[in-house]
Amino acid sequence: MIPSANTHREVLAGAGNDHLRHIGRGIEKEGLRVNPDSGMLAQTPHPAALGSALTHSSITTDYSESLLEFITPVCTDVDESLDQLKAIHRFTASQLEAELVWGASMPCIVTGEQGIPIATYGGSNVGTMKRVYRNGLGVRYGRMMQAIAGIHYNFSMPESFWEASWQAAGSPGDLQSYKTEGYLGLIRNFNSRVWLLIYLLGASPAVCASFLKGNRNHHLQPFDTGSNTLHLPYATSLRMGDLGYNSNAQASLDVCYNSLDNYVSALHQAIVTPHPDYRDFKLTEGGEQAQLNDSLLQIENEFYSPIRPKRVTRSGEAPLLALQRAGIEYIEVRCVDINPFLPLGIDAATIRLIDMFLLDCLLADSPLCDASTRAREKENTRRIVDLGRSEDLSLLTPEGEVAFQTQAHALLAEMAQCGEMLDAVHGGTDYADSLSMASDRIDNPELTPSGRILKEMGATNQPFWALALKYSRRWHKEFINEPLSPDEVEHFVAACEASHAQQQAIEAADEVDFETYLAQFYAQYQGVTL
Repeated sequence: MIPSANTHREVLAGAGNDHLRHIGRGIEKEGLRVNPDSGMLAQTPHPAALGSALTHSSITTDYSESLLEFITPVCTDVDESLDQLKAIHRFTASQLEAELVWGASMPCIVTGEQGIPIATYGGSNVGTMKRVYRNGLGVRYGRMMQAIAGIHYNFSMPESFWEASWQAAGSPGDLQSYKTEGYLGLIRNFNSRVWLLIYLLGASPAVCASFLKGNRNHHLQPFDTGSNTLHLPYATSLRMGDLGYNSNAQASLDVCYNSLDNYVSALHQAIVTPHPDYRDFKLTEGGEQAQLNDSLLQIENEFYSPIRPKRVTRSGEAPLLALQRAGIEYIEVRCVDINPFLPLGIDAATIRLIDMFLLDCLLADSPLCDASTRAREKENTRRIVDLGRSEDLSLLTPEGEVAFQTQAHALLAEMAQCGEMLDAVHGGTDYADSLSMASDRIDNPELTPSGRILKEMGATNQPFWALALKYSRRWHKEFINEPLSPDEVEHFVAACEASHAQQQAIEAADEVDFETYLAQFYAQYQGVTL
């Protein structure tokens, strides 16, 4: 049964809106380590003072050894989430030697594929699996794409909301299935209107020319004569287009969110079915195993999408098995660029905007999608990525083409109802103010992060990398000048030391070789029910 949007709204009406006080939020923010003088990508190992990238709960790495990832715990307060992220930034800044964290999504100056070191996680089986998976990303898509950074935003409604909505609907089926169907409805709506978030939050309209050196198969233009910056004049988020987290190989992967079974089946087939294009990837240039398997996807995380259904996994458990075991627990939004004008790359106004967007996706009717729906969504995303700030932009709807501004303001009007509920719960006008900011950006594209970047580059005659480095230095200095308290430092140092000890324990506990370990991991997929 697809949960009724009216039922959800009724639960949140009046006294029931206290559920909105307990929305769960988690932030995963990536950032490259770079040289503060040259803006070049750091070639140093992950700093030992930051703990083990394998086991630390809040400081790890993503694809590259130079690509830090900061992870906040789940919080129900917006400011608390940001305070947690800021504390990680401040501690990290204090531990970096002659380096800083790059404050933009598109990379700093890079020296080709080999100048992007792949992350290492020690000699354990689980660490080796993480390393080989990244080898696979490198040989399949190139290392350049993997150096792009972003912000992942995890969102969940409280269990009390789902229980109340399920009961108000007459307790159909079981509660977890009802919750899963509710999140799938949110995802379908998200995919149909993600173009609005990309427009409002996109902050990657330009790239350093070093990112595309030797690549003539792109559609970008020089920013000015002799510039070492490439851009598109009306672009919003090149990260979300063909240059970023996109894959031609995955174009054939038709993932449907009409049911959890549809989603699991599509990814399962992609993981267990050999893909001829990857058959010959055996070893890397350094002689390491080149990939985990030769299927279209090595594991679930390889599927590039702006949103994912998620559940916390048990130790060693494959994500698809976790979803089938207990359903969707939360969703992960992956389309948020790092805003270089903000110290943390994200702020409270942005979080509140995303919350209203997601809540509206949950509360709106969510029709099932089909191939034509997904094709329309893909085209709208492309138009916003490349042409989002163009005055005469239109987007596709089932009824035909409609002006971008008309559609955008209509969605903001829907979101305003969610903003009113959230402001009523928390007091004040913070959510209304975020909507006002969004409305201004729709009416004046120069106010968007992408518009501001290109405007400042032109006004100051700076290439992209110089602008990003300027703000990265500024925020690094702020973090250094605002040190943590002794108790906070002690907490971080203890966590780092514990993470090193935990990695050593994991390595000592391995009882089988890597080949056996990998075979045991993939054997799980035989348990997927199709």
